[in-house]
Amino acid sequence: MSEYALPRKWSPKTAALIGMRVILAALFAAAALAKIAGVPQMVQEFDAIGLGQWFRYFTAVVELAGAGLTIWPRRSALGAILLTGVCVGAFFTQLLALHGDVIHTIILGAVAGGLAFMQRSQLIQTR
Repeated sequence: MSEYALPRKWSPKTAALIGMRVILAALFAAAALAKIAGVPQMVQEFDAIGLGQWFRYFTAVVELAGAGLTIWPRRSALGAILLTGVCVGAFFTQLLALHGDVIHTIILGAVAGGLAFMQRSQLIQTR
């Protein structure tokens, strides 16, 4: 079966996984595009962090890579792990540097981590 073919057994779990992957990828891709486009709020946040605007672009690239991998069926767990890492970094940045709202980073991190956990069998395959 090719990696783009539908699974032979369509189940609610499969539908939920696909839905989670698409929603998570769309959210992170939108955030990355806002960073790349230079939305004033993003520029101000990264100024407040104090690492420079290069870090805004770096974060956007990591988010886009994670979103792309999350959509790719055979690499979805890897993408979810990458996005979980982004959320952990965002949590500590919000908590320590920006003193902002951390609940969104917790929720997105939990969803990304849950997605990685549900697809953990991808990580141990040797193909």
